[in-house]
Amino acid sequence: MLSGLKIENIAVIEHSDINFDSGLNILTGETGAGKSIVIDAINAVLGERTSKDIIRTGCDKARVTAWFDKIPDSLYDLLTQYDIDSSDGGLIISRIISSDGRGSCKVNGYPVTVTMLREIGRNLISICGQHDSQFLLQKDCHLGFIDTIANSDELLDEYKSIYSKTRAIRKQLKSLLKNEDEKERRLDMLQYQIEEIEQADIHIGEKDELLRQKNAIRNLEKISGCIHKCDALINGNDEESGALSLLHSLSACVSELTGYDDSFSVISDGVNDMIYALSDYSSEISSRFDDSEYAYADINEIEARLDLLYRLSKKYGSTEEEILEYLAKAQDEYGSICNSDELVEELSEELLELEDELFKKGCYLSDARKTAAIDFENKIKRELNYLDMPNAQFVVDFKDIAASENGLDDVEFLFSANAGQEPKSLQKIASGGELSRVMLAIRSVLSDTDTTTTVIFDEIDTGVSGRAAHKIAYKMHELSKFKQVLCVTHLAQIAAYADNHLYIEKHFSDEKTYTNVSTLGEDDRVREIARIIGGEVITSNTLESAKEMIEYAQSGSF
Repeated sequence: MLSGLKIENIAVIEHSDINFDSGLNILTGETGAGKSIVIDAINAVLGERTSKDIIRTGCDKARVTAWFDKIPDSLYDLLTQYDIDSSDGGLIISRIISSDGRGSCKVNGYPVTVTMLREIGRNLISICGQHDSQFLLQKDCHLGFIDTIANSDELLDEYKSIYSKTRAIRKQLKSLLKNEDEKERRLDMLQYQIEEIEQADIHIGEKDELLRQKNAIRNLEKISGCIHKCDALINGNDEESGALSLLHSLSACVSELTGYDDSFSVISDGVNDMIYALSDYSSEISSRFDDSEYAYADINEIEARLDLLYRLSKKYGSTEEEILEYLAKAQDEYGSICNSDELVEELSEELLELEDELFKKGCYLSDARKTAAIDFENKIKRELNYLDMPNAQFVVDFKDIAASENGLDDVEFLFSANAGQEPKSLQKIASGGELSRVMLAIRSVLSDTDTTTTVIFDEIDTGVSGRAAHKIAYKMHELSKFKQVLCVTHLAQIAAYADNHLYIEKHFSDEKTYTNVSTLGEDDRVREIARIIGGEVITSNTLESAKEMIEYAQSGSF
């Protein structure tokens, strides 16, 4: 549940702290006062796409912070996945939108990406606005509504898995069934590439070893000089003693000390170890000089081999591993093409089996959808009947299609508001007011499957008045017993049902525009509803009508 919202420097709102209650929260105000800005701010803090143009003029950044209590159970696994602590059952979400594009998002103090925030937000709040009515008109979206009602995720996943395998085999078959000339050209090319790589007899690590040898040969004179110098330093020469001779002298001296004090024995052993180690090093250095693999190597052969490896790397991969991997793939493809006739036969048989399984899974999915659609139609009709549309017809129209990614069904919602009128596409015949009620009916039916704890209705009462407005208000109030509801409205009938009435007001000061959001008390509620009824001039009659509306709403009857 959304318990609080803090808006800073969003459009004409410089600063506003808004508190929401459980039940039905109504937002009203003059046209242009900033009601839509509050919804824009909520969208922003839920991770929806926004623009830096939303930042208040003259400011570098804007910030929205939202507090949530009693988050839905379905959200805990996602928060755990993102390593966000929510052990206290609440969430604090903040989003900064900066004019330089460097925004940031945090959930309970943990930095998150906009994508992560959007996924979290969709588990918290469901927003239904005028754009949702347009969404309802899109035929491509209707199947998603039915799948939600049918709870057919498992069936759909099984179908999609088989469909994906079927497409992969069809693609492989298409590739194998290329014309013979193309197959021969491909075989010739693969054979040339395979022979070229195989003849090169490449070994992993060869290039690095050749480069080491090349460097050693080019510096052979320096290496030889260093080796002789090392030998002289270790073993000595005609002019001076080497390190070994000095160590032997040191060993004799320490051994003498040991004869006087056996505590020197450890030092004596250490010096002897140094002598043995240095002797080994001397032998190793001499051996490398005497038995060097590069002493008689041909630099031209090494250069030629490196050149070959370079040319192959330009064609088949930058490393020996990549070249050999290319060889393996080329050999596999060559074998596949050579055995393509057998493979085509095997794949064709497998495809037939998969297509048969795909059709069966598609039929199971279609049956589940059609069963759910009947229940969906009946529930929508009951809701529309309640919403003052007793003669409305709502039909989920199914048409069989060839197997597609989403099954064997083409689904469209058909609607008729009047008796004797054949149901037709919603897009062709539904008015704005009718669409609003159909959307509210769908949202009401889907409320059992929607795990979010807050629903926002943003002016979905467009085109509705009179008795139908009362019905919509009552339906929202009934829904608010199970979920927190926020509603932006221009209708007095709906505003009268508020459990918490928020008034959005715009004013001017110092040549700047400001918007304030305040919670109305009982007297102010009456005046605001009277303003909605009668406009700028508020009379005793409109005030009395406003009181009657509130009393009627509080009676809970309809």
